[in-house]
Amino acid sequence: MSTQTETSTRRERSVLYIVVVVVLVILAVIALIMFRSARQTAQAEEKAQELIQALEDAGAETTPSVEMISRVLGDDGDIVCADPNGALNRAALLSLLSNGAGGPGIRPVIAESRSVQGVLLIVEVYCPDELEEFQEFIDGLETVDGSGG
Repeated sequence: MSTQTETSTRRERSVLYIVVVVVLVILAVIALIMFRSARQTAQAEEKAQELIQALEDAGAETTPSVEMISRVLGDDGDIVCADPNGALNRAALLSLLSNGAGGPGIRPVIAESRSVQGVLLIVEVYCPDELEEFQEFIDGLETVDGSGG
């Protein structure tokens, strides 16, 4: 058997080795990102399941799916937990407790207490460190039990 003579130069081989190492490093980084993403997805689904259980315990007849909640709230509560006690988030919540009109016809109403319980449960599950202050805000709202009529 005869041995073939190497036709590539040392520089060509070095370039090939460097390219292979760079590709392997990129693949390792992608694998690490995918691993973290999968772990966060599992944590998000666990929190979503906890929220669904809390909603069912509170008497909710229908609840969103685990996938829907985990996509919207993630594993950290997303926008709900960004600053639940901030003025803007409180104003957004209060704007939802209205008569449903738009523009100059919008009026605040005395809402049912269960209409704010969902947000309260989200804060309880996803950002319990904010719960006490948020609970005080909710307790300060004028609400009625039942149909209000």
